[in-house]
Amino acid sequence: MSVRANALWIKICGMTTPEAVEAAIAAGADAIGFVFAESTRRLTVEQACRLAVPARGRVCCVAVTRDPGQAQVDEILSGFRPDVLQSDAPDLERLRLPAALERLPVLRTWRAGGPLPTRVLFEGALSGAGRTCDWDSAAGAARRTQLVLAGGLNPHNVTAAIAAVQPYGVDVSSGVEARPAIKDPDEIKRFVNAARTAHVALQEPT
Repeated sequence: MSVRANALWIKICGMTTPEAVEAAIAAGADAIGFVFAESTRRLTVEQACRLAVPARGRVCCVAVTRDPGQAQVDEILSGFRPDVLQSDAPDLERLRLPAALERLPVLRTWRAGGPLPTRVLFEGALSGAGRTCDWDSAAGAARRTQLVLAGGLNPHNVTAAIAAVQPYGVDVSSGVEARPAIKDPDEIKRFVNAARTAHVALQEPT
């Protein structure tokens, strides 16, 4: 889970259709998320495997969980084989990764309180609710760790969010949907373009 120097890491989460996967790849996203937690976007391992076929080796495939059992995680890791495992920070502290996957990159969802990990996804109390989080708190955390900003982002507010928080990356799901769980390819493209443009503007001398 890395980005080019001075680049912005962009994840389009909640893949449910081949069109969404292709749109994210074409737009130049760095990662796509496959949800295995309770959600309108939840997939089985088999569904996620089919959707991920054209993405393998082209973008990072992230398995998104929340409060999973060990058996579920074992199934996801062995059946889906994600590039990154995402879950709440306490989840990742108690879960056991198979020896062969001990070095699997993880993305910890950090909601509030506790020590900041080296890299976190910051989205507030709720996941997939389409609500913006506290950007002031996110900005403070982003000065201390690699922070991926999520929660209520869309093509219209991502420029302001990046200017306010200056994150390592951004993550969007409902903000690029035509209807619940169905992504709009044009909105994905708009989001990625707006995010890249906003990030470049931050690098320019004032």
